[in-house]
Amino acid sequence: MITRLFCAIFLTSALNVCGQEADLKMIDINMENVQYPYPVKYIHLSIQGEALKMAYMDVHPVKPNGKTVVLLHGKNFNGYYWETTARELSANGFRVVIPDQVGFGKSTKPAHIQYSFQLLAQNTKAVLDSLQISTAVIVGHSMGGMLATRFALMYPAFTEKLVLENPLGLEDWKLKVPYQPVDDWYKSELKQNYTAIKKYQQEYYYGGDWKPEYDKWANLLAGWTINPDYAKIAWNSSLTYDMIFTQPVLYEFGQVKCPTLLIIGQSDRTAIGKNLAPEALKKTLGNYPALGKETARKIKNAQLVEIENTGHSPHIQSFESFKKALLAFLSQ
Repeated sequence: MITRLFCAIFLTSALNVCGQEADLKMIDINMENVQYPYPVKYIHLSIQGEALKMAYMDVHPVKPNGKTVVLLHGKNFNGYYWETTARELSANGFRVVIPDQVGFGKSTKPAHIQYSFQLLAQNTKAVLDSLQISTAVIVGHSMGGMLATRFALMYPAFTEKLVLENPLGLEDWKLKVPYQPVDDWYKSELKQNYTAIKKYQQEYYYGGDWKPEYDKWANLLAGWTINPDYAKIAWNSSLTYDMIFTQPVLYEFGQVKCPTLLIIGQSDRTAIGKNLAPEALKKTLGNYPALGKETARKIKNAQLVEIENTGHSPHIQSFESFKKALLAFLSQ
């Protein structure tokens, strides 16, 4: 009886996974078949011999307060996932600019490019310059937190305030994790599918939790894996993994001068390359409760907001707590 029950549960689970894979919608390489929540515009860039387009959304409030907030997405996301945050900020009078970085979302996926956070910061500044914006609050999540920090360091006069939501780069993985060449990242990326993407996001982004609304963000990535051009997407993803791994920002936090808010989901244990680390070290990597406190001490006058029972993506998993912390900081 127990054996039959186990087999029935296993079969049902397997069928559900297969069904989810079968229901996937193929996503175009630049997401032309995905409708973003706000109108998408583009700037044209010439970088390292390639003509590229960089997408962004520019959300204007009905009753402007004269302030602008820039929302920078994470490694496995794009500007779309800021929809709820942008709506709330706009309702409170803020103009909101949401770029898709080159290599992500609706922006061009280059055939060959040397990625750096300095380059992404320059591209972001080019978007803001095209809109004649002179100062803004810079908000970055995950990889976007590393970019936001680099932006604040490169353009201190432009950066009015800085908000880091579970940023990567709070520890130097190069000192603890064996280096993985881009070719190895690429091999791993080529193996991605819905099941692997959901498993990773469930464990790290949502602290083991999963809700139906999270499928939207998993599907946007998984839909790429069934695109005939997925190899190009995977290659860009591999290059940005190398960028994240080799360009930590933690050594420069002391140079950040603007008011800074750290929003840290306490269940987060994200660390790039953790699977390659020795077993004894794995448990020590990605300890965001400790890393958040340590980082807050490094940044002068930084404020730290800790959100319990929340993983790597507080603005999705615990939006009300995230919103409360963000709006309170912006009102100061």
